[in-house]
Parts: sequence; C-alpha cells; structure tokens
Amino acid sequence: MSDHDLLVIGGGTGGYAAAFRAAQLGRTVTLIEQAKVGGTCLHWGCIPAKAMLETGDLLAKIGKAADFGIEISPATGVDTGTVAARRDRIVNRMHAGLKSLFKKNGVELIAGRATFIDDTTVEVQIFDEAGAPTGETRRLTARDIVIATGSSVRKIPGLETDGQIIVSSDDIVTGTFKPRSVIVVGGGAVGCEFASYFRDLGAETTIVEMLPALVPLEDRDASKELTRAFGKRGIAIHVAHRIVEGSLTKRADGVALSIEPMEGGAAQPLTADLLVVAAGRVPNSGALGLEATGVKVERGFIQVDAQMRTASPHIYAVGDVIGGLQLAHVAAHEGLIAAQAIAEQPIHAISYVKQPRATYCRPEVASVGATTQELERDGVPFVAGQVPFLAIAKAHVGGDADGFCKVLRHADTGEVLGVHMVGPKVTDLIAEASLALELGATASQLGGTTHPHPTLSEIVGEAALVSIGRSVNF
Repeated sequence: MSDHDLLVIGGGTGGYAAAFRAAQLGRTVTLIEQAKVGGTCLHWGCIPAKAMLETGDLLAKIGKAADFGIEISPATGVDTGTVAARRDRIVNRMHAGLKSLFKKNGVELIAGRATFIDDTTVEVQIFDEAGAPTGETRRLTARDIVIATGSSVRKIPGLETDGQIIVSSDDIVTGTFKPRSVIVVGGGAVGCEFASYFRDLGAETTIVEMLPALVPLEDRDASKELTRAFGKRGIAIHVAHRIVEGSLTKRADGVALSIEPMEGGAAQPLTADLLVVAAGRVPNSGALGLEATGVKVERGFIQVDAQMRTASPHIYAVGDVIGGLQLAHVAAHEGLIAAQAIAEQPIHAISYVKQPRATYCRPEVASVGATTQELERDGVPFVAGQVPFLAIAKAHVGGDADGFCKVLRHADTGEVLGVHMVGPKVTDLIAEASLALELGATASQLGGTTHPHPTLSEIVGEAALVSIGRSVNF
C-alpha cells in the first residue's frame, strides 16, 4: 500500500503545475522541493531577468524623451542596487502568491531532497527554512511519482565561474553588476538578453557564439534582424567563433582572452570587466538515484512517452529534465499532461512545434511553428508573407519601428506553419499566432481576423494577408 497518491519531486513550473492539476482531479498530492517553489523561472531565470531587462527598456525609452516632446535631463546612470531591490520585490511577491496556491489546492509541501529507493519509494532528506539539512529523513511511498527537477547552468571547462568576474545567469539575477565592459559567451536567448541589458546600462558589450548566427534556433531572418539591431546599438558580435583554449586569464580589472574563427584563422584578443557564461543548461537528474528504478536516461535527460510516462509505468517526468525546448510554459503544459494521465483522464500529447518561444532582449524575438530553414529541409511547399513594423502606425506612435513579422503558410492548404517576429512587444503578440497553429488556422483566417487599429497586433494579420497576396496596408 502507498501512503500517497502522488509525489512530485521539484517545485518549479512543471512540478507545481502537475501537483495542482492532480489535486484538482481528486488526487492527494505531496510536493518535495529542496530550494524554493517556483524553481529556476521564478528565482533564477525568467522573472528576475525580465525585471532587470525592463529597467534597460525604460532607460532606452528615456533616451528618446526629446522625440516625444518631453524636456528631461538625460539619465546619468543606473543604481543597480535599486534595480536589484525592485527585482527581488517582484520575485518575493510572486513567490508568496505561489505558496498560497499550495494551500488553495490542498497540496502538501515538504522542504527536502528526494532520492529513489525503488520505483514507488523515495527517501527525503528534510531541510529547514534556511535550506539546510536538519538530519531528519522520511521515507515516502506513492502510487505515482512525477520528476520535475529542472536543470542547472552548464559548466564549461576553462570558463569556471567565480561569481565576481566570471559569472553565470544565476549570479547576474541575484547580483548588482554594473560593468563598463562585458563579454557574453553564448548567443542564444539567455546570452542575448544579458547582452542587451548590459548594453542598455552603458557597457561595451561583445557576444561570442560558436554557431553561425545569434539565436540559432530561430528563423534565419529573425537571426539576421537581431544581428542588425544589435550592431546598430553598438554590440560587437562574433558568430562562428570560439574562445582559444587556455587563453582566459583573470586580471585585477577583469579578464583577457582570445577568440578564433571556428573554421580556422587568426586569433583576436578581447578584454572586459565581466565575462558572462551563457552556454546552455544541463538536466538535474544525476542525484536522484534513478539507477534504483526502471527509468531510462540518455545524456542526463529522462526519456518519456507522449503522456510524460517514463519506462517505469508509475514514474513520470516533465520540464527541463526531459530536454526539448526547456521553457517554463512548456514545462507547465507537460505537467498538466502528466497529471491528467495520472488521474486517468489523458489529454492530447504536446506538439512541440506549436509551443511559442520568446527572447526578451531589445528588440524582442518571438516565434512559433516551423522555421524557413526547417521547411526547406523537409521539402514542405510554403509561401512567406513578411511585413516590417515600419508599416505599422502604432510602432511609430511608440517610437520603436524596428523589426518585422513573417508568416509561413502551406503553399497548397494555406495552413499557418510558422510565425516569426522581431520587434516591440512581440513576446506578447506571439500568443495569437500560437492559437492559430493550435487550431490549425489558415493564413486567410488569420489575416481575415479583425485586428484593432492602431495596435501592434495588426502586423500579424498583415503578414498573413501578404502571404496570400491580399495585403491592404502593405
């Protein structure tokens, strides 16, 4: 006999989504979290980073005040201590709200670290309120278990962080850094966000990326537009480059290193006050004792089926620990699928191509569906419709008309296959495109939907109309 219906290991977005939904469906649920509920997204990722980026956006807006007829002294600096205090207030407020939802949904919360004894049993090392082990352990059994232990910052040999001069994203979102110059290693979403932030604060900023483009998983036109916009802002970009092995040295005033082209060529020296390592994340699966279970793991990622079930029939896994897109909203969707399956009310399998992606640098980048290069690779016949924000009145009203929206439709059926955007508020605008893909809408239907005028949302409808040759305003 099990003493719990469901145990959830990990209190991040995927974990608490699974716990709350299972409780709503009548299961008794206990969640085990070794740090803080909310996980990386709330405490070391999405929320604190976006709070800091908002400061950068506001600073950039203030810099354009004269264009709006406002007489104001130019901003002379940024108090990063105040930035951090505001960031932490937002995180604490959201954390308090999340903890109240545990009570609302009747989910028991245990502070501790869980290790599998077998497929239905875990031993929990109990922690106190400060996150330190108390010496107490509890052995819990459950009919079903969900693993939602997330991921951690990837450690790069030769680029070990020290929290002061060589830092990770975790260090930045809990610190008060204000460098005069910064090198960002990694041109993906995280790297681009922090490069954007530090550049807004006035730092000389350089990005080094091994792959041939910034945000390399995005549509190639989005990558090109972001590169153009970053260059316009004075961000130095070195794609298809790597750090020369052994070249990194710490100095009293920062770091020095050399970079070289991936295909060979002359090395180039770089120096900066701060080195940001933003080269991806690794799954938190190694300390769970999974060898005592039937769970299968590949390269650290737990393998699951369409209902998030592992090779062990009553163990499920969701979120970063299973790989894939490693986005908070995707983890939440996976958690809901697992909970429904556990409650014997299974819902549709997740379609990863229909999951929206968002990068909160300036300009923002957002997308859903297939990219141009993916459709070309797969031989799918398609037509692209693209409209610049220069054609959208509200973009000019807001003082930011950089970027575009690109709609990709099937050449025969008209179905929307992908939507890619760079520009103001596109991380909000992508929700409409996400719904279009979820419902299997055609470009004609997307373009035929009335978009209020003047709004930024008009660009989505216009791009869809361009793809069918029926644009009215472009």
